[in-house]
Amino acid sequence: MIDSAAARFFASWLVVLACFYCIGCRPQQLPSTTQAPISSDGKSGQPTHFQFRDAAKELGVSAIYHNGRESQNYAILESLGGGVGLFDYDLDGSIDVFFPGGGAFTASKTIEGRKSTFFRNQGESSGRLKGKFVEIGELARVAQAPFYSHGCAAADFDNDGFTDLLLTGYGGLQLFKNQGDGTFQEVHTSAGLLDNAWSSSAGWGDLNGDGSLDLYVAHYVNWSFEHDPICNADGGRRDVCPPRAFDGLTDIVYFSNGDGTFRDATQAAGLKPEGKGLGVLLADVDLDRDLDIYVANDTTENFLYLNDGSGRLEESALQSGVAVDQEGMPNGSMGVAIADFDGDGLPDIWVTNFEKETFALYRNEGDAQFIHASRESGVTAIGSLFVGFGTAAGDLDLDGDEDIVVANGHVIYFPSQGTDRQLPILLENLSKGEFRRALLSPDSYFSTPHLARGLALGDIDNDGDLDVVVAHTNEPAAVVLNETPRHHASSHQHADGNHWVSLQLVGTRCNRSAIGARVVLHTTRGDQTRQVSGGGSYLSQGDSRMVFGIPAGATLTGATVIWPTGPDQVPTDLQVDHMTVVVEQGLSAVRGTESAGSGKP
Repeated sequence: MIDSAAARFFASWLVVLACFYCIGCRPQQLPSTTQAPISSDGKSGQPTHFQFRDAAKELGVSAIYHNGRESQNYAILESLGGGVGLFDYDLDGSIDVFFPGGGAFTASKTIEGRKSTFFRNQGESSGRLKGKFVEIGELARVAQAPFYSHGCAAADFDNDGFTDLLLTGYGGLQLFKNQGDGTFQEVHTSAGLLDNAWSSSAGWGDLNGDGSLDLYVAHYVNWSFEHDPICNADGGRRDVCPPRAFDGLTDIVYFSNGDGTFRDATQAAGLKPEGKGLGVLLADVDLDRDLDIYVANDTTENFLYLNDGSGRLEESALQSGVAVDQEGMPNGSMGVAIADFDGDGLPDIWVTNFEKETFALYRNEGDAQFIHASRESGVTAIGSLFVGFGTAAGDLDLDGDEDIVVANGHVIYFPSQGTDRQLPILLENLSKGEFRRALLSPDSYFSTPHLARGLALGDIDNDGDLDVVVAHTNEPAAVVLNETPRHHASSHQHADGNHWVSLQLVGTRCNRSAIGARVVLHTTRGDQTRQVSGGGSYLSQGDSRMVFGIPAGATLTGATVIWPTGPDQVPTDLQVDHMTVVVEQGLSAVRGTESAGSGKP
């Protein structure tokens, strides 16, 4: 009898051989859900019931990420852009919004940071915004800009009940500890986060099961003004150099010491050298109750680190089928998301890529084995002109399955096809993981091209559906409110329309942010599965609350919370069209005295 390790090795090589065998192959027929390819100028598409409106100006959110392009250095540093963070920093029940500021170049070719902006949501938990957002970056002490910033990652790293904030960029990290009084204290030096390499995305998660959050930081390439080659676009004009002109940098992972400080565990954890990391996701991809790590690398093979439960990571992307595309080639990967797109209970992986490449949907077949399923899922129908960055999955129309949004925009000044600004994408899940691109009304945010980068989902106005916040380069950010009717064609024309359930998990034995926990929602139309993950999208942090859609005609029958520390928990007070806080049972006296159910975390 073949043991499990040998069986896994044999299966992994079958995947590798299949990749090479399929190079150049094309199926003879596309599934019925696909349409003709859709260009980045939006000339064609599929009419839809979705309705979205950019309300940033109306809400008082005025943030612009600056990349220093006006200096005309054509530096690859300009191409990454910035992210967005959505989290409730003051525990008032409303999601606040943070934007890294970017940077600038001086005449002497030094690099400066630009101030970040932080907007407090003055709304109430009533489904209506009480008023505008107010900018509090200086007041909250998170506006300081010692370096050129890119991304953010929010979580409660010290388990004190308040969400903290990490900032990445060129020149170092910043760690803002939430004081609980409306202000933050910058503590990266005392915490031991002394990484000075060019960092892009980051993700929090308890990798070794000790109840404290660890930190994975992706590094990009070895660019500097001392290593700044001159590259030309088509026609001989100077342009930004591609990532292939630079060596990649090794990522770094920090393990928590449990006292608010961290130690460099890069070698002990077993990280591979020299990736070109842009997107990072910490999630349980093999459902063994520990966090694995997926890294979207730019032009090199993506990483999948499978965790043995103690924090030792085995890089297994090629064997698992998620390192390369359907032709066995590495892509220019940027954004990443995880979701159970086909409703089989297994988390699938979604990755955005560069132009002339296919966005990747890796379907989970179980036992950490995936199949590149972009063609059969209808994803390839969007064409290959997009340069995809921030992305997220969520049930945007509350019909019981997860849709996909993508922020697009080119990285060079003079693209050979089209312009640098591109349309965002909304892919509607038609059920069981078959997608089609939705074409929204001409006045929708999704009908206007942007130079977009970071993207995050969250219920900004607490009305039960997911809104979209997008960071643009050198133009105002967007706060796109979801105004999709609850009663529409996809809800089977049922008079009652679609409903929702929102859950916020609070750990007691596991980390307080509950990263790594899963929820299975039970309805009369089947189960839906979500998990709290670290990182995700691109340079961005989404709302940690889970939103489930209850399609018209279906009834909520319950939920099961699967904690990384066990045992499973069955909340008894879930209500349709309400948000419920579920606190992990056991050891409540250690980190608070909350009980399972509704209420403030």
